[in-house]
Amino acid sequence: MSTRYAASEALLARAQRSIPLAAQTFSKSITQYPLGVSPLFAKRAQGSRLWDVDGNEYIDFGSALSSITLGYGDPDVNAAVARQLADGTIFTLSHELETQVAEKIIEMVPSAEMVRFGKNGSDATAGAVRVARAATGRDHVLVCGYHGWQDWYIASTTRDKGIPAATGALTHKFQFNDIPAVEALLAQLKGLVAAIILEPMNVEFPKPGYLESLREIASREGAVLVFDETITGFRYANGGAQELFGVTPDLTTLGKGIANGFPLSAVCGRRDLMREMEEVFFSFTMGGETMSLAAAMATLAKLQREPVTATLARRGELLMQGLRARIQTHGVSAFCRVAGHPTWSFFMIDGTGESSAYELKTLWLQEMFARGFLSLGTHNITYAHTDDDVDCLLGAYDEVLPLLRDAAANNSVRQYLRCDPLVPLFKVR
Repeated sequence: MSTRYAASEALLARAQRSIPLAAQTFSKSITQYPLGVSPLFAKRAQGSRLWDVDGNEYIDFGSALSSITLGYGDPDVNAAVARQLADGTIFTLSHELETQVAEKIIEMVPSAEMVRFGKNGSDATAGAVRVARAATGRDHVLVCGYHGWQDWYIASTTRDKGIPAATGALTHKFQFNDIPAVEALLAQLKGLVAAIILEPMNVEFPKPGYLESLREIASREGAVLVFDETITGFRYANGGAQELFGVTPDLTTLGKGIANGFPLSAVCGRRDLMREMEEVFFSFTMGGETMSLAAAMATLAKLQREPVTATLARRGELLMQGLRARIQTHGVSAFCRVAGHPTWSFFMIDGTGESSAYELKTLWLQEMFARGFLSLGTHNITYAHTDDDVDCLLGAYDEVLPLLRDAAANNSVRQYLRCDPLVPLFKVR
């Protein structure tokens, strides 16, 4: 047992007796945090900082899997939640906040004419696909990116245990920025495709005309175009990637930063499609839970009132420029790169020589955690991050990149590791 993470590892042993994998989310489990060199349990967080159960302090660039946009414990959000808590959290009747937040989303998101709420991004994407199938009378779905845990999507990955093969046969993957691949699938499934669903951006920027072409193709084929903006919504711009890139889908799914970490998601879009939900079963006891709706109202109002997304982009650009320069300076450009949007950027590591990408990533994680930084490979900027936080992160890269270079050059990554290397969970992007 390591000294730095002794309390985490003791709590892991306890949790494993009552919780499968000792975590509620794969991305927070030992499948992603190498055992022996990682913090595993949080104690508290504030602003851009997180403290683990051992008392170690981190500048957190994971930002609760990008669900935190304003920063942990934002005072405006917490005050709104506290006020609502005094009145109640869930009722026998619907609450006015449901309408108020729906109206705010319609005001901000270009595609939104009507809105329904869920609790997780997976709720929203599954709801959007069900609506598309109901509206078109078709069954097949084309997918690009990650869209949650439910059967309709996860059946298309290697994490498909427990899902009927017949379900997986209805979901078809295509690669981002590849219009011919989409056209080929549509030709193969002529008249059978209900929806084309994708993250409008993740690692790569859309090529000029790519999203516009998808918009035209979906309309031509009578398929519903769905943008999964679970992460990009309220991060790339107040109206999400669709505002940034000027392409309006038929339906949009939102989550994560919609309520600065409180559990809330939404399906929104064209009125005629959304009215399918008067018949389509999409119903949650906690869909109208008011603490999350109060958090959303405060979050969205702050996004409109203050230069949140512009600040995220500026700060993230500083980080990306600084990291690109260091990748060159420290001689790791053969196997390291930075990609993505400034507000949600990716540090990418490829295998080299006898060293696998997962061995090198495990070394990177080990060393970044030890220096007080939390990330699984992305930089999810929040309004609470400062320029000093970015400078500190770049300083850590100045120390860690030479280690990666030397380990790769000498095929000696295992000698640097104080743990077993990670293995793939499943490939998304």
